[in-house]
Amino acid sequence: MASGGSAIRGSRVGAGPMGEQDHGVHADRVAVSYWDALGNHTQRFFSATLPEDEIPETIDSPQSGLPAGRDQANPPQLAKLEPYKTHLAYVKERRTTEEAEQILDDALHQLRVRRGTAKA
Repeated sequence: MASGGSAIRGSRVGAGPMGEQDHGVHADRVAVSYWDALGNHTQRFFSATLPEDEIPETIDSPQSGLPAGRDQANPPQLAKLEPYKTHLAYVKERRTTEEAEQILDDALHQLRVRRGTAKA
């Protein structure tokens, strides 16, 4: 069985010589550098027609996952995450101990009135 093959197998119709670099028109673009707190450098490319205010000031660094900014001397720091707060913790932020006791007393009184066990 002869193993003949087509010379054009795997190439697209209209393709030029292998290794052709001109596969269309490349849009103008600008390179923007970002640095994270560990000194990692990342470069992103944006359209040259994109307004400056639409280019992000910070990105997530692919090397470290830290935020990376455009100022090498002052890279952004990781924002301090607040620990998870319980419902009780939020209530304690809003109410003083005296207010909490008064609300509890009122709720207990209403409950006792409904049950018919309230003291006069």
